[in-house]
Amino acid sequence: MQICYNDSMEVRSKIWLAVDGEPVFGSGREALLKAIDKLGSINKASQDIHLSYRKALSYIQTMEKRLGARLVERKAGGLHGGGASLTKEAKEFLRKYERLEEGVNEMLDKKFLEIFENGEMFNKNSGVRSQESE
Repeated sequence: MQICYNDSMEVRSKIWLAVDGEPVFGSGREALLKAIDKLGSINKASQDIHLSYRKALSYIQTMEKRLGARLVERKAGGLHGGGASLTKEAKEFLRKYERLEEGVNEMLDKKFLEIFENGEMFNKNSGVRSQESE
């Protein structure tokens, strides 16, 4: 007997990487690096993702320090403008992080379907009564 069915239910997760217990990379920093790559500017990228320029710089410095690699090449502004671009290390790191996310999501989807087979939320013998039976 199926107690509750909801075919729109999905499993969601949020992952981040930490070094010595301190967060170093997650979805927000991923968005920052992708915006820098797309827009060619830390300032424009920070505006695009609604982050202060100062916070964006702090994120970049923290990531670079904890990961031990330069992630963003910066060009000073001025008459001919400035700009920023991702290093090859940053692009490789982003690709690996995306692969990790995909793998985790595939694993979660598989486990979700295994545990919540056919959309069954509660086992009929679990002692949980539906409101309809009251």
